[in-house]
Amino acid sequence: MTSDPTPAAAIRLARRLFQAFQDGDDDTVHALCAPDCRAVQNGGRPMSMATLLRFSSRVRQVLTDFRYEDCRRVATSHGFVEEHRVRGTLPDGEAFDLAACIVADLHQGRITGLREYFDSRDSSALARLLAEAQAAPQSRAPR
Repeated sequence: MTSDPTPAAAIRLARRLFQAFQDGDDDTVHALCAPDCRAVQNGGRPMSMATLLRFSSRVRQVLTDFRYEDCRRVATSHGFVEEHRVRGTLPDGEAFDLAACIVADLHQGRITGLREYFDSRDSSALARLLAEAQAAPQSRAPR
């Protein structure tokens, strides 16, 4: 007997995960992911769930009307793949639109790994704003 989810269950899990990220529902993200789940963006260093959730929170703070659109999900033998557009509005009023592809590994019905791929040129404005937001509290430290 296998512990792998059915294709329909994998698709439901993908839908719930990205809805939880969109809504800032950290409890649901934790419930769907294994405690040792790691996320990697564009082949970079692995992030813990705590780091990923902090990153997700900062994105929602920078982008108003943050959302995932044009979602396409496919179950795989070991999880799912989701392609979607990350959309929102930058602080200067410009629209943000980033195509992303996420590959997820599942074990016993929980996500054990997330690998996200996107064109870093398309995310440069967001990356700059996130870096500025992260540096801002440090620059306000008492002298």
